[in-house]
This record gives sequence, structure tokens and C-alpha cells, in this order.
Amino acid sequence: MVSQMKTVEFHFDFGSPNAYLSHLVIPEIEKRTGAKFEYVPVLLGGVFKMTNNRSPAETLRGIKNKPEYERLETQRFIKRHGITKFQSNPFFPVNTLMIMRGAIAAKSMGIFDRYIDEVYRHMWAEPKKMDDPAVVRKVLEGAGFDSAILFELIQTQPVKDELIRNTERSVARGTFGSPTFYVDEEIFFGKDRLRDVEEMLGGPNK
Repeated sequence: MVSQMKTVEFHFDFGSPNAYLSHLVIPEIEKRTGAKFEYVPVLLGGVFKMTNNRSPAETLRGIKNKPEYERLETQRFIKRHGITKFQSNPFFPVNTLMIMRGAIAAKSMGIFDRYIDEVYRHMWAEPKKMDDPAVVRKVLEGAGFDSAILFELIQTQPVKDELIRNTERSVARGTFGSPTFYVDEEIFFGKDRLRDVEEMLGGPNK
């Protein structure tokens, strides 16, 4: 247990399955270390544009053996952590602009944590087309959220600007993809680096 609570920044986009898998593992790391993960919404499309990066779906296309190995590593991670609620999203890639702005709006409404859980669930556990406004509205209402207020806030300039600022600041610190973690000024990229994050926090190296 760390002697003083540390904060780990988790820079995420709902469109990253690896960020979702990280989300499922984070609670246990918090319990083991006493640290707190602060979720920072960023727009992965904006990150890619600013860093001249591309998604794995593009970079792995046409490469022999590497995509298969990446899937193997994902299955190892899932098995290691006993994850049972994960499916590939048949609508992938999903444009996440609306739901990432929604995360900013949800924070201002005091429903951020529940919003994160619900949107992730409908992206990667019970996959839906989460760039369709009608689908998103139904998901939000099913979770008991006021979808009218959320959709109204999503269209406001302050919400749009905050997501842009988050993304720009994240890239300025070193982000080039999601999930990215920061412990103080140390950067860690990818779900498999959570073991290094936990080690730095003084917890078990699982």
C-alpha cells in the first residue's frame, strides 16, 4: 500500500478496446495500491491527427502474423485478469466524437463514473452502434440518464472546447494513442503497461 494516495491519469477514448480492458482491471489495482485513477477523456481521432499516427486496424492491415499475435496477447490479458465481459464490436470502427463529448457533459452533471461504465458496456460487452444518436439516446435512457440534457450539453461550445483542450494537452505531454497512463510525469502506453504502473505505485507486479 502506498503511504500517500497517488493519482494515475488514464487518458482514454471509448473506441479503444484496450482502454476498455484497462477499465475493467483498474478497480483491482486501486484496491491493491490505494491509488486513484483519474479518467481523462480525449478524442483518439484528434490524437492520431496531431501525432500522424493511425489505428491498429489500419497499421496491421495486410501484415502477416502480427494481427494474429496481437489477438493472442489480448486473449492472454483477458485470461490473466479473469475478464468475461468483452466482445468485438461488429460496428467497429465507431466514430466516438459524440460519446466522448458526452463524457465531458456527464462530468458536469455529476454522473461521470456511471456514464463511463454504461457507454463502455454498450461498446464492448453488449456491443452496439454507438455513433448512432438514436442508439446512444436509448442506451442513456435505459441507464436512467436524462438523455435530453446530455444531448443538449454535447452540442455546447464549452463541452466541445474542453474535449479539444484535453486532447491537445494529452498530446503535448506525450500521448500518441489510447490507453495512456501518467504517474506523475512518467508515461505508460497500452494495457500491458498496467503492470509497470502498479509496480511504480508500490503494488504487486501481476
